Amino acid sequence: MARSNGVKNRGNGAAKEKASNGNIVASETGNQRTDYSRWRLLDEAGCQTWHYLQTDEEVKEWPQTIADKYHLGMDTGLPNLPPPKTPLDSARNALSFFSHLQLPPGNWACEYGGPMFLLPGLVITWYVTETPIPEPYKIEIKNYLYARQHQDGGWGLHIEGESSVFGTAMNYTVLRLLGASAEEPRVVKARGLLHKMGGAVNGPHWAKFWLSVLGVCQWDIVNPVPPELWLLPDWVPIAPWRWWIHMRQVFLPMSFIYSKRWSYPPNDLTRQLRQELFTQPYESINFLSHRNSISPRDNYHPKLWLLNTVNWALVNVWNPYLRTSALVRKAEDWTWWLIQAEDENTNFSNLGPVNGPMNTLCCYIKEGPDAYSVREHRKTLEEFLWVKGEGMLMNGTNGVQSWDTSFLIQAAIEAGFATDPKWKPMLIKALEFLEDQQIREECRDQHLCYRQQRKGAWAFSTKKQGYTVSDCTSEGAKAVMMLQEVPGYPKLISDDRLGDAIDVILTMQNASGGCASYEPQRGSEYMEYLNAAEVFGRIMVEYDYPECTTAVVGALSMFTKHYPEYRKDEIAAFKARAVDYIRKAQRPDGSWYGSWGICFTYAGMFALESLASVGESYENSERVRRACKFFLDHQMDDGGWGETYKSCETGEYCQHEQSQVVQTAWACIALMEAEYPDPEPLKKALNMIMGRQRSNGEWKQEAIEGVFNKSCMISYPNYKFIFPIKALGMFAKRHGNIKLL
Repeated sequence: MARSNGVKNRGNGAAKEKASNGNIVASETGNQRTDYSRWRLLDEAGCQTWHYLQTDEEVKEWPQTIADKYHLGMDTGLPNLPPPKTPLDSARNALSFFSHLQLPPGNWACEYGGPMFLLPGLVITWYVTETPIPEPYKIEIKNYLYARQHQDGGWGLHIEGESSVFGTAMNYTVLRLLGASAEEPRVVKARGLLHKMGGAVNGPHWAKFWLSVLGVCQWDIVNPVPPELWLLPDWVPIAPWRWWIHMRQVFLPMSFIYSKRWSYPPNDLTRQLRQELFTQPYESINFLSHRNSISPRDNYHPKLWLLNTVNWALVNVWNPYLRTSALVRKAEDWTWWLIQAEDENTNFSNLGPVNGPMNTLCCYIKEGPDAYSVREHRKTLEEFLWVKGEGMLMNGTNGVQSWDTSFLIQAAIEAGFATDPKWKPMLIKALEFLEDQQIREECRDQHLCYRQQRKGAWAFSTKKQGYTVSDCTSEGAKAVMMLQEVPGYPKLISDDRLGDAIDVILTMQNASGGCASYEPQRGSEYMEYLNAAEVFGRIMVEYDYPECTTAVVGALSMFTKHYPEYRKDEIAAFKARAVDYIRKAQRPDGSWYGSWGICFTYAGMFALESLASVGESYENSERVRRACKFFLDHQMDDGGWGETYKSCETGEYCQHEQSQVVQTAWACIALMEAEYPDPEPLKKALNMIMGRQRSNGEWKQEAIEGVFNKSCMISYPNYKFIFPIKALGMFAKRHGNIKLL
């Protein structure tokens, strides 16, 4: 593969397929395995793609980096460091290790995996659009699925979840599409479990959709996804523009494809899948009768009678008698325009890895296999892929670049490292990355395609993806303001650009005073009655989140200190309402429920930071004392804290069998934000954290850290560096850099 100006040409899947036949080795288990010394991570302005080198010349030209080796689970060769005795010793060792993982643009990369329903949409899209899949991809995707297969033979909604029809049917299908034999023992075991659960007819809505696209199910099994809903006037309470952005952008291409009833023509493999995925002969299945069939394992959010009534009316009245061809054309034309707008506004990256493959398929259906849009999608879909020691997976977005970089800057400053010349080059590169990633312009036809204001914002990942997120913008602005105030650092982001960020933030408040994620809440929570996804909760509209609200309050407070006259009355009113929301969101036991991390530990850290910003502490606030008691009541014998993902599902604190480094750091930060007076619980907790640190400065990955929509967990591997560094630094600042080990 040629390289130009020091950057590897990315090309498309077809180009890669030409050179994908060698350098394959056998693993100890007998699986095929690629040569991991040939994988390389390319980061172009934050856009991350993995590439497999075929020749020794390529390997010599493009050496493997420490970051490549680390992410692939290989030996990094980094040296052992002096054993830490004090908090700052430990934080310094951690930053020493983590600094080697910084990529040339200034950001940090990581796996953002966990969900097990993402790869199937991608692989099915590749298959039905006849996109060549490079052999190394096939091998490593299969390896990942085998590595994450449960003992019972199945897969769940996420890597720690119990086996379900959704996970098992879809990942079984992926293995078969990528060449696994139906008689391979692990495939046989998966099929056996699937049949015990009633077969693929008991899958949730999204599974039935993808299997209908593949031509393995008939479209009658899919509950209606009518594009005509997009023609509803904006004032209608259920109009799609009011929906949560992820639901909106998934429903959009899904409705276009559903309206077309597009299916891949049957071939030998899909005919085999028709027999393998069900418990009775395909020809005998009444697919229409299984629209609402679902396994109890998948039915996290059961459909209510209202939605079932609506679906019955759409199937039996609307579709056969009232849905005119003229109306269908109008609806499909409008949804197609909105799909094109999403592609244009994200440079084909799309909001996430669910609508990305769906948009690809829409372009393929509408414009043909050789269209520019299809070629661009094929390239950008690779930005969702990630390679690790277990194989190749699909990330939950195209990365967490801006989010993690902002937090790392803040942690380094908290630990006092920003004034150390050793770390200045690293932090300047991080600042340069945030400067480059601030979004500088609005979307074209912003209001027509229902997009939130974004000029001045930071996205979760990259400006290419281009979606405003309230806490990402806030944490980015905080990191910039903090670092640019340190003597000797350049002022890369001007006052005007920081003002743009504040302007965006001030658009993000809900009527409750709390802040949502991508945009203010636009619809009623009663919309959850129409939640058809079944596997997720709280998916239909935006909600208030203590985490997002805290980030916004922190950014506004910091901004006001530097720019006291800028929109001061609006900022003051916003903060007052936001902090009041934080107070009201506290539960009687002193806790807050977290929606983006696991769970009460995560939300409590943010909430206490909010209260600290307005002067509430353990000494003067009863609610802060209650929060501290909640934390201390859940401290484990070894000094740490640990929750399982079940906390997110049940809404009640669920103790993990082992304390977790990340959650322990969150709890320590929370107690220090609260100014809890007794340092002994903190000493015990930090002793545990330091005791688990390895001799080279790293911590090993433990349980999964993140969550979305209550039921699906997702990984934040960089948290195990960022938050311990911050907690250790905060302790040293507040209680002294005393000997703990």
